[in-house]
Amino acid sequence: MQGYAPGQDVAFAESRKCFGELEDWLASEEAAGLQHADLEEQLDVRGRELLRQLLQDRLDLAAAREERRYDVAGEDGVVRTRAERGRARPLMTKFGQVSVSRIAYRSPGLPNVHPADAALNLPEEKHSHGLRKLTAAEAARGSMEDARAAVARATGVSIGKRQLEAMARRAAAHVEAFYAWRAVEPAPEGWPLVLTFDGKGIVMLPEALRPATARVAASAENKLVTRLSPGEKNGRKRMCEVAGVYDAAPAPRAPGEIISTPAQKRKKRKAQAGKRKKKQKPREPQARNKWLTASVTDDIPAVISAAFDEAERRDPGHQRERVVLIDGNNTQIEAVTAEAASRGVAVTIVIDFIHVLEYVWKAAWSFFDTGEPAAEEWVSDQARKILHGKSAQVAAGIRRRATTYGYSAAERAGADECARYLDNKQDYLGYATALAKGWPIATGIIEGACRHLVKDRMDITGARWGLEGAEAILKLRALIANGDFEDYWRFHLRREHERIHHAKYRDGLTLAA
Repeated sequence: MQGYAPGQDVAFAESRKCFGELEDWLASEEAAGLQHADLEEQLDVRGRELLRQLLQDRLDLAAAREERRYDVAGEDGVVRTRAERGRARPLMTKFGQVSVSRIAYRSPGLPNVHPADAALNLPEEKHSHGLRKLTAAEAARGSMEDARAAVARATGVSIGKRQLEAMARRAAAHVEAFYAWRAVEPAPEGWPLVLTFDGKGIVMLPEALRPATARVAASAENKLVTRLSPGEKNGRKRMCEVAGVYDAAPAPRAPGEIISTPAQKRKKRKAQAGKRKKKQKPREPQARNKWLTASVTDDIPAVISAAFDEAERRDPGHQRERVVLIDGNNTQIEAVTAEAASRGVAVTIVIDFIHVLEYVWKAAWSFFDTGEPAAEEWVSDQARKILHGKSAQVAAGIRRRATTYGYSAAERAGADECARYLDNKQDYLGYATALAKGWPIATGIIEGACRHLVKDRMDITGARWGLEGAEAILKLRALIANGDFEDYWRFHLRREHERIHHAKYRDGLTLAA
């Protein structure tokens, strides 16, 4: 009967029947003979069917209560004059497949219109948003095969690998829009705004390589037929650019707190011998409100621009000091300088001190034998001078020592490389100022991001990536690392509602915020 809506006692009769069957089974001799692990497993499966039936009954009740309307028009603006109840479509959920019945509004020669689809925010495809959310999280966590297995264990639903990859790509569709929309909590006064950048290669499918890399890969001759030898991945990787922005709780330090000689460390340990004091960790700036992003489709300038956009959202008035931490990559330095100039903002570029220290060690092996304790003393001494802002004097001293002792070009190669590096990067070695103001001077956060955003997932043995799939997984992993996945998913559902239903149904149907 049109317009008839069954009462709750009738609407959920199948659910009560399902629950009764489950209750009877639990009270049976069969269940009584099971250990708790078997009971858990059986309840997981049988309980899932109960939940599926509850959802089905709820959808059936909504279908029975749906009122016939006379003003329904499609996105073409034409009012559909006929209404037909009982038009069903399948929906695969986390509990199993259900059928969604609703009124179809029709006119000859025109596509049907279903206002109930907008009210329920049904997806275009068969899989529910809840199932898509689960697959997105699992696909970001591990391999696609592992994700398939995890979804099957949790839901009993089997999803093909290609389907899962497509669902992950759709799940990441609104990440940029989300970060442009979301509000950012202001940082306390005096906290610097830190931007940091790095890169990590990803092994790609041949068609996903950049042109220059593709030419190298095409001309390469592999040593083995069935696998790549060490070093042969180099022509098959595409660089993923990684960026981070965070607020830093300043922690002013002295150079001696950063690095001390082995002799000083031994003296300190001796002075503390016998004292039962808790070991104090060195002070360092604490990162707050980290935002990470990674892209294998965008180049260095584009990713740096995205990080500057995030910095702009946090500091639209350009009131905070902006520090850029990088490892000395010239392309990054040029892109940062150009981006800052185009936006009219001042930035201080600081090269990762650990990176600089590696060059000092190269110089040390020009002057000392490998493993010689004096090398460590010498490196510590030079490092403290650099931290005091005397990198030019260190470079001059290294060259002078190599010349005084008459080293050959080969013997002094490491020394000359270090001196040249210190001179070339002198403008970005302002550690004395950075330490006094409490800024960070190491890129541990972005290096860690390269590992857990990129390497841990994208470098799984045997993985070869296409551009769209790799980009989607990177965005999802960044969301999760930022702690924004749940907020993003609510935003994503609203955007999906707008994209799929807003143009079709102009009657004010919207999702709750």
